[in-house]
Amino acid sequence: KAILLTEGYNYAGVKADIKVWNPHVESDDEYSTSRISLRSGPWYDFESVEAGWAVNPGVYGDRQTRLFAYWTVDASKKTGCFDLTCPGFVQTSHEIALGAAIYPISVFRGLPYQITLFIFKDPNTNNLWVQYGERTNIGYWPPKLFTTLTYGAECAEWGGDVYSSKLEQVPHTETQMGNGNFPDYIDGNSGYMKRMRILDISLNLKSPEWVGTYADEYWCYQSQYVSDYVVDPEFYFGGPGRNEMCP
Repeated sequence: KAILLTEGYNYAGVKADIKVWNPHVESDDEYSTSRISLRSGPWYDFESVEAGWAVNPGVYGDRQTRLFAYWTVDASKKTGCFDLTCPGFVQTSHEIALGAAIYPISVFRGLPYQITLFIFKDPNTNNLWVQYGERTNIGYWPPKLFTTLTYGAECAEWGGDVYSSKLEQVPHTETQMGNGNFPDYIDGNSGYMKRMRILDISLNLKSPEWVGTYADEYWCYQSQYVSDYVVDPEFYFGGPGRNEMCP
């Protein structure tokens, strides 16, 4: 993964504009995502919810870029569910469906296309909602699914994930993150997140006060936070997977 994260408070929501690409996914049992996430609990047994776009042939049967949501309550050891593939997420929108193909897709030197996603907690019901495009609530995860996340998240994340059995292996997977390029804030020719916001426990939507970057396979996938020269900080991430430095 290559992510930007903020922690140290109680988070009721996370939001961003996410650039949409169609990365190469090598095998049918692998996937690549660009997503926002709320997480709570220790790294080895955390609860989390995610929303973003994914190329995931194992779930969708193709390599189109699709809207997704995901949740787990045990760091994906026994639980972990995309969209509506198991009981959990409650779809409420008749306009936008989880798993829907996203179009158009960004192309280099063409128009940049992005989606705006917002995961937020309803203080009255404790439902965790997913909102698309500033106005459409797609659906929610009910609080009965979770133990700690119902009361707020310890961490908010933005960035990309690649799943493969060939991570940290030789040969490494060629599954791409973002669009397969390393972070490129000059031309925007990589995965990126803009207008990153958190919702604090007082329901104020604001920029995170402190952030850190993390990439667990630096030679394969990288992350870059840009706060100089821009009014609103931006986050760039991605990579090709296998390359000269990542054999």
